[in-house]
Amino acid sequence: MKLKENIAISDSGYLFNPSTGESFVLNPLGMEVLQFVKKGKSFEEISKEVLTRYSVDSITFEKDYQDFIHQLRQYLLIGSDE
Repeated sequence: MKLKENIAISDSGYLFNPSTGESFVLNPLGMEVLQFVKKGKSFEEISKEVLTRYSVDSITFEKDYQDFIHQLRQYLLIGSDE
């Protein structure tokens, strides 16, 4: 998956999609995960980083990650790998 090129992201977690005019605010963990996605990291790589840094179990993280990715797709912020 890949972050769409026209998405603007501020350091504070503010996202703007100029194609739709919608804006979003991410919490710090959401911003961190989005940066990993932007760098092309795999789910396994992201999971390893998050599980090392935060007190969360792998099942909870996987569910939350999948929900987050679903929302990013739903709002047209990321696309599939081509």
